[in-house]
Amino acid sequence: MTGTVPQVDSIDSAVATPDQPQPYRELGLADDEYARIREILGRRPTDAELAMYAVMWSEHCSYKSSKVHLKYFGETTTPQMRGRMLAGIGENAGVVEIGDGWAVTFKVESHNHPSYVEPYQGAATGVGGIVRDIMAMGARPVAVADPLRFGPADAPDTARVLPGVVAGIGGYGNCLGLPNVGGEVVFDPSYSGNPLVNALCVGSMRVEDLHLAFASGVGNKIILFGARTGLDGIGGVSVLASETFSGDEDGSGRKKLPSVQVGDPFTEKVLIECCLELFHAGLVVGIQDLGGAGLACATSELASAGDGGMQVDLDAVPLRATGMTAAEILASESQERMCAVVRPEDVERFMAVCRKWDVLAAVIGEVTEDDRLRITWRGETVVDVPPRTVADEGPVYHRPVERSAAQDALVANTPDALPRPAAPSELRAEILRMAASPNLCSRAWVTDQYDRYVRGNTVLAQPADAGVVRVDEESGRGVAVATDCNARFVALDPYVGTQLALAEAYRNVAVSGAEPIAVTNCLNFGSPEDPHVMWQFAEAVRGLADGCATLGIPVTGGNVSFYNQTGDRPILPTPVIGVLGVFEDVRRRVRCGFTRDGDAVVLLGATRDELGGSEWAHVAHGHLGGRPPAVDLAAEQRLAALLAAAAADGVLTGAHDLSEGGLAQALVESSLVGERGARIAPPPGLDPFVALFAESAGRALVTVAEPDAEAFLARVGEAGVPASRLGTTGGAELVIGELPALSLDELRTAWEGTLPALFGSP
Repeated sequence: MTGTVPQVDSIDSAVATPDQPQPYRELGLADDEYARIREILGRRPTDAELAMYAVMWSEHCSYKSSKVHLKYFGETTTPQMRGRMLAGIGENAGVVEIGDGWAVTFKVESHNHPSYVEPYQGAATGVGGIVRDIMAMGARPVAVADPLRFGPADAPDTARVLPGVVAGIGGYGNCLGLPNVGGEVVFDPSYSGNPLVNALCVGSMRVEDLHLAFASGVGNKIILFGARTGLDGIGGVSVLASETFSGDEDGSGRKKLPSVQVGDPFTEKVLIECCLELFHAGLVVGIQDLGGAGLACATSELASAGDGGMQVDLDAVPLRATGMTAAEILASESQERMCAVVRPEDVERFMAVCRKWDVLAAVIGEVTEDDRLRITWRGETVVDVPPRTVADEGPVYHRPVERSAAQDALVANTPDALPRPAAPSELRAEILRMAASPNLCSRAWVTDQYDRYVRGNTVLAQPADAGVVRVDEESGRGVAVATDCNARFVALDPYVGTQLALAEAYRNVAVSGAEPIAVTNCLNFGSPEDPHVMWQFAEAVRGLADGCATLGIPVTGGNVSFYNQTGDRPILPTPVIGVLGVFEDVRRRVRCGFTRDGDAVVLLGATRDELGGSEWAHVAHGHLGGRPPAVDLAAEQRLAALLAAAAADGVLTGAHDLSEGGLAQALVESSLVGERGARIAPPPGLDPFVALFAESAGRALVTVAEPDAEAFLARVGEAGVPASRLGTTGGAELVIGELPALSLDELRTAWEGTLPALFGSP
């Protein structure tokens, strides 16, 4: 720092110097966007206004390329689907009612580019940011999950990025005391140089404790509380997630500090407790967390959603760096900060609660009666804008949408001609190779770095298909959550592939015994300036919306992450889908795997010769082509209803969905998780290879007590679900038809050895 006092670029100086050059392009604004800002204001913007518009009109904050497609969610959501929903798209997080006066809020967001630049802090602050979204709804965060994507498992840069990301997620979440109950770890060359770090959080609250983000009530005070505001994270995720950039200078001759935010989980932990006490005391009118775009976002969104305007004084903002400009104060993405609207008579009580928790708080402004956001600094007005033009009326792009001719070649390149193992010894070897492959092997190296059971309300966590958390200790009411996406399926057919991701997450919640009730999403795609990427995106949105309409469950919110590509090579289209399910009593949850000896093993659902985009084609041949498995959402509904009813009746002793790797992988995981083998006959009428490795959707592997088997199969038939009894659990080997037996020790060595060999000790 030079120690010089920054000059004030006030409204008066903006009027007096209309032709002063401004670095709007360097801030990510296009020529026409800058021209529109000048038209809105009737003058050039001040430096602070320019920074505010730049971060708020960024792709990450404004959804300017996706808005025209996202509106389809609203068009396809029926009143019946909204029945449980208390808050939906447009709020910090979706909220659904789960019964007995309880509500749950959940959302998934991305922190992809920051996590590549600085893996530990990028991932850690991704967790911190999604937790604050949940806090802003009035809820106590109760669990997190982390869908992750990396380049090839043996690539040097994966060795740099993955350990740091996992350590950051674990370090922040563990310090907060939040169990990590689920997620994914997927490897693919398309994520080289652009990993996906998506973070999900679930929170619980009483229905009456719901809070929303708006500034209402003339004279109400605006209070900023939490950490001090610094230079870390200037432009952070709002810029990093919106386009690529380079260079060390910010135009002032000073070196830029890292654009990745720096997190402090201990500050966030006390902030959580402070917020909850403020909510319960009735001291908050409206609240907003400070994440992407920082104070620029919080002030403009609160004012835009309210019934008046807002006056803010930046001199009242507690800082941790000297010489900060107004633009830097507004754009800073320093972590662990919240902004609340408080009645004047409640300010002292609000401050007392903050002092109790040793949380720094300052009154920085108040709600005004006119529809303007005015911000002063050093005694001068540096922002005077209509807040809706910042928060809600940004650019809307109708990007070109075009299915590339390369898509035809991709679909035509089917896996039918790939050599398939046939002999029993070959099939046995393939099972072992698949079990040890990076995308199918044990995730214990990752999940053992997370505290999955802190707070004592975790009922199921990885390697279970869904995380299950108790919400009400008295009744046992709780929720299940799962996230899924096979991006190879989406690449082959974005519409069907996204519905397959929805179906898998829906099924994973169902095999735990819960009733699926709501959806969130994190839509990770390449550049929106690429017409084929926009075609993928538009098809994925349409597929998800239509799928949710068929299943009768709403999309409650989500996130769009564009510009995920290295050079001109985009990632595989990766719409991560999260599904929330509800339990009346989590004691009826169904565990994953073979949990007892002597149980009947039953395959639910139909198996077809469907290997396009499969894990087998990827592992054995490095192949991607053909068509993904067919999706039948009505069949998924029948299967889910059957599983939930059977779980409620206590009939199921274990359950596991079939997805990547097919029946073979489900048998391996069920044996290893349950620590017992089984003697299995593959479904009749199928080629053994197809029976073991096809990835047909709508299938689950369940076990029931032997005396209940016939009655259960009759019940399955009445439900209209195809079923085959495969065999019986027990022993120290997995025996599949004519294949030589696979000992559990041999399977475990293959399944558990891969990630430690690649990444060493955690």
